[in-house]
Order: sequence, then C-alpha cells, then structure tokens
Amino acid sequence: MPHIERTAHVGWDGNLARGAGTLDAGTGAFARLPFSLPSRVGDPGGKTSPEELLAAAHAACFCMAFSNELSTSGHPPARLDVTATATFVGGKITRMRLEVSADVPGADEAALQEALAAAEQSCPVSNALRGNVDIETKTV
Repeated sequence: MPHIERTAHVGWDGNLARGAGTLDAGTGAFARLPFSLPSRVGDPGGKTSPEELLAAAHAACFCMAFSNELSTSGHPPARLDVTATATFVGGKITRMRLEVSADVPGADEAALQEALAAAEQSCPVSNALRGNVDIETKTV
C-alpha cells in the first residue's frame, strides 16, 4: 500500500475564550471553515468544531470500510448512509456513535451484522480511536 499523507492548515486569532479560527484542507476540498470555543461547547452558529470534523472523518471512513466488507462478502451495497456523533464531555471526546443505514440487495441481517463488525475492525479511523473512545455501531 502506498504511503499517503494529507494536510490541513489552521489559523487562530486571539485567546481561547474569545478567539476564533479557520481551517483549510490541503487538497482545496474546503477552505476557511470557521470554528471557535463557543461553536465547540455551545451553539455552533454555523461554525464547525474538531469533534464535528472527527465525526465526519469517521463516517466517511466507516462508509468506505463497510462498503468494502459487504462487497468482499458478495453483497455490494446500493447505498450506505452513516451518521457519526462524537460526544465531547469534560474536555475529552468520550464516544463515537455510528448509525448506519444500508440498502444491500440480497443481504440478510446476519450478513449485514457480520460486515458491520468487520468494518469496525478495518476502518482506519476506528482503529485510531479504539482504546481511547467508546465506539458504538448500529444499523437503523
């Protein structure tokens, strides 16, 4: 497998309580996403947070891993939707909940659950979080 690196740039102005920042993807996929402490711990007001970005990364990664596990087992999915929710308590990300909706023609519940468990083990973001954050996956 090739060695891949991705970058993001963050700029921050001011102190923690009143400051604000923006972040940019090195690829140009997004630019100038605003974030601040109030958007992290209160009303987001149209701004993002590290937790939201981590949830997005986990949902995207998990979708790819789940699609691969289903396809490898002979059940390529027609559509997958994953909602990831990061829980931030006491200054720590404590939990990541992944709610998965899957349209997989010909797959029964046992096949879905087997692929779901395998995807949780093969997803690189799950692997990075495991041991530090409780990860819950379920179909909806």
